[in-house]
Amino acid sequence: MQTGILRVLRATAASWWRRKELRRTGQVDLARSLERETIRRDLGYLRLAKTLPNAHIVCGAGGTFIHLGWTTVSTYAPVERFPLAALAIALGTPFIDIRAVSDVIALAKLPCVVRGPSDEDASGHSLTRVPLATYLNLIEPLGALITNDPRNQRDL
Repeated sequence: MQTGILRVLRATAASWWRRKELRRTGQVDLARSLERETIRRDLGYLRLAKTLPNAHIVCGAGGTFIHLGWTTVSTYAPVERFPLAALAIALGTPFIDIRAVSDVIALAKLPCVVRGPSDEDASGHSLTRVPLATYLNLIEPLGALITNDPRNQRDL
């Protein structure tokens, strides 16, 4: 793993208020242990974001969400204040910025992205869940901005 990524994860883990309090009260070993756990968990999320075909990040007025199949990592903060999401985007995870979308009704009516093979019926299709590329085709006309578009990678 790149040292820059580890640096960001370490700084993020150490900045959490509870760990700062543990250090202040002299419980440095416990704080370090909790920070290491957090870093391992976040590295796992980054690995999943790189390997899962339908993994993506969405940022809207309600916060930022990293969708990793059956797992979702979220915060109420915008993507600029969510270091884990920023790292995943830098590593190539598709990013959908829906803050510019004004038609929230049309947005709410869109199907969800397929989480895994179990979401599809026998024919390989689902009415309520679609592959990420299809979802991007549906959300782009609404005004969403897409970074690291996986549809472009297939064209190469």
